[in-house]
Amino acid sequence: MASLRDIRKRIRSVKSTQQITKAMKMVAAAKLRKAQDAILAARPYAQMLDLMISELVARSEAVAHPLLVSRPPKVAELVVLTSDRGLAGGFNSNVIRRASRFLFENAKTYEKVFLSTIGRKGHDYFKKRPVQLRKDFAGLFAKVSYRTAADLAQELSARYVAGELDAVFLVYNEFVSAITQTVSLVQLLPFQGPLGAPAKAGKAEPSPVDFKYEPARPEVLDRLLPQALAVKLYRALLESVASEQGARMSAMENATSNAAEMISNLTLFYNRTRQAVITKELMEIVSGAEALK
Repeated sequence: MASLRDIRKRIRSVKSTQQITKAMKMVAAAKLRKAQDAILAARPYAQMLDLMISELVARSEAVAHPLLVSRPPKVAELVVLTSDRGLAGGFNSNVIRRASRFLFENAKTYEKVFLSTIGRKGHDYFKKRPVQLRKDFAGLFAKVSYRTAADLAQELSARYVAGELDAVFLVYNEFVSAITQTVSLVQLLPFQGPLGAPAKAGKAEPSPVDFKYEPARPEVLDRLLPQALAVKLYRALLESVASEQGARMSAMENATSNAAEMISNLTLFYNRTRQAVITKELMEIVSGAEALK
């Protein structure tokens, strides 16, 4: 049986852990508010930009942009977004599990599937597995900005246009609420429409109202398509940041509640043990007194 000193030490240890988890919950809640405002502000622009490009492509039957061209699937790249830190519940494990399932399901579809990681947790996991890890974009979450997303989009676009890749996919956590995050797998290249369908010339139902373009439609697409790809990546980064803070806040709240329950149980156990020790000492005193009579 544990001594009273050991139980007291255990209670102090759990109380210290509870203070840490409570502080981490408050920090995550503060960061979540800022990240949530950022993603809610970015979503409408990203959705309208996708819709605009889809309508423009639908009206441009003769336009064949390199980022819209579909090729026979041979080489693909999967970009995995995780966090740099843990203590966020199932945030990282859900993304890693979805990425692993994608690699298993498409092992026969593509001759090669390269893997790129954004976030230390994903890189630490996949570097120990038999996968073709192409690149780790370390430190990207230190300061999320549109410029970093645009640089990443430019690198992926250049590899796709050069024929090094036939498809590019992205897997990340999409923010729903502070307690709910859903894992999303989206195709970045060839460029997809707002509903996930390939944006192909003359395939979508165009609006009955047409516009005059200045400059011409091909130049507009040359400007908008790389920008739309960068916006998609930027939105995914913001979604991942908000989801991480929401998952960490929920995990730390559960940990704080569990610590309170454990303290209550340990305190009850301490009192029972202390009462048993007192009872035993009293019995020894009474027995000794009876033996002296």
